[in-house]
Amino acid sequence: MAGPPVIIWAQEVERLLHCRELVPRLEAALGKFSRRDSAEVIQPVRSTVPLQKHNGFMGLMPTYMENDGVLCTKFVCFYSRQEGSTLPGTQATVVLLDAEYGNVKAVMDGDVITGMRTAAVSAISAKLLMRPEAEVLAILGTGHQALSHYNVFTEMFPFKEVRVWSQSRQRAERFRQSVGGPVKICLSVEEAVRGADAIVTVTKCTEPVLFGRWVKPGAHVAAVGACRPNWRELDDVLMKGAVVYVDSREGAMAEAGDVILSGAEVFAELGDVINGTKPAHREKTTVFKSLGMGVEDAVSAQLVFDQWTDGK
Repeated sequence: MAGPPVIIWAQEVERLLHCRELVPRLEAALGKFSRRDSAEVIQPVRSTVPLQKHNGFMGLMPTYMENDGVLCTKFVCFYSRQEGSTLPGTQATVVLLDAEYGNVKAVMDGDVITGMRTAAVSAISAKLLMRPEAEVLAILGTGHQALSHYNVFTEMFPFKEVRVWSQSRQRAERFRQSVGGPVKICLSVEEAVRGADAIVTVTKCTEPVLFGRWVKPGAHVAAVGACRPNWRELDDVLMKGAVVYVDSREGAMAEAGDVILSGAEVFAELGDVINGTKPAHREKTTVFKSLGMGVEDAVSAQLVFDQWTDGK
């Protein structure tokens, strides 16, 4: 008889989930997803429920990995908050189930998982698509995702300079004080991205904030914000002039305003590059449009659960 589910809180998830163990698991999961083998990954496009009264929506992200015996779903709520609001912009919970019995094995904080797996997948895109001699990283945004991207990117790559831009100088200063290494605060997006080899956009912008005329030829852009079909972070010039990679073609065509509104062609999924079926065009300007996938949450949650179980 199945026992009650374990509850794994944010602090414990943070202790158990590390980039060095997570990245290879995510690479394997992205490759499995792109093979479109139902025994490897079954993952529908994220479904959403509007929360009109609260100016937000809830997303549901289920995944089943039959060969790996992983059944998981994430509930994530997004909100458009007023400036100065003390309420969270996102809240996520990940539920891990026993595929055979159908019972819940674990309920765990989803915000830490989301931050870590999103940054790790962005870093995988950089590992595959960024020029190996890259020296300058620019981060647009200073929220939780900006912090997780800073931590993962500086752990994985030897950047000589990290620049950051925020709509608020106060938030930019707070970000600089919260990280473990040097950061240059820039007063404009153009100042932050001019000459940068890698650019991460993790903003709440719904209109383009990054323009192609500012981007160095051959730079790599990991675009993480703008997760709705009518939101954008990147302009047409950048989207149409770059080689565009995504995590999921179906997800991008349903949810990525940067792709949908620009009419840019999706060249490949990251999993295609991992599987060797599509090339990595390091010599060209590249954009990885990230939406996040349930399979990323599933392998992250399973890793947390395995680590938690091993420690008991």
